[in-house]
Amino acid sequence: MLKPFSSIMLFMVLPLMGMTQGSIGSFAGDESVFYAQTKQMNQFFRRFNGEEDVLGKRFYQGDVGFRDAKTRKKYMGILFDASSPSISGDMKFVFSEEVLNKKNPVFLDFHARDWFAEVSASFIYKKEKVDILLYLKIEPQNGGYKWVFSNVYCDRFQTWFTHINDTTNQKYFIHPMSHELDFMNLHKIFKDEEKIDYYLERDYQPDQLSVFVMEMNNGNLKFVSVNNVKFHVFQVPNWYFEVSYFNRNNYNSGWLISNLLRVNEQEKSELIRHYSQVK
Repeated sequence: MLKPFSSIMLFMVLPLMGMTQGSIGSFAGDESVFYAQTKQMNQFFRRFNGEEDVLGKRFYQGDVGFRDAKTRKKYMGILFDASSPSISGDMKFVFSEEVLNKKNPVFLDFHARDWFAEVSASFIYKKEKVDILLYLKIEPQNGGYKWVFSNVYCDRFQTWFTHINDTTNQKYFIHPMSHELDFMNLHKIFKDEEKIDYYLERDYQPDQLSVFVMEMNNGNLKFVSVNNVKFHVFQVPNWYFEVSYFNRNNYNSGWLISNLLRVNEQEKSELIRHYSQVK
């Protein structure tokens, strides 16, 4: 499993629901900033889909204004982090045009697959502080939904599998005739625990989630705190985007798209594998 990547995007903020400099509708000053902020991830979904008005009033199917195309276009302009130049305005424009396509618009589904939470958390591992990335996804249960762990990443766990696919190894192997000796030579292998990963099959992929559960059950891992949260979304065809929280005293704050990549479906499937053990 690879470490998560990160990049930030650039976009000039568009007007929101008749917003002028320093105001949104009839609100001004600090109030306008409050209403412009995307304060919750649920609100990000609703604004992306055009399912709430500028005051945060939620629209339901059948309501006037529900998923209105013009409202969505205005909201789309403030759902991106505008502080970084790493994503071109052209990419942002193409993404928005495809999402807002009149014939086949794209909407996000909070309860659907292919989006993940990434929680950076601190733990004490055998008296040493370590940071672990926890990946979670939404799963249905008993007519409702819940968050479940889908994968984890820890540098310490990764070091236990450094010899996988080491084609230069000429010393550490189990002789092909070992079965004729009832594998009596295994005792030599198990004497050197740090080399055990040399003997794994070539296509083995480490399951850090299982290691995490085992170490928790054995009392070797103790949770300390959550450091940061962000989200990875794969629900838009041919696109991946990341949503992070920005605490600013201006309109461009709250939960915003902080990373945007154009990917084909094969690339998307490969990325999803980093966040979930389910293939």
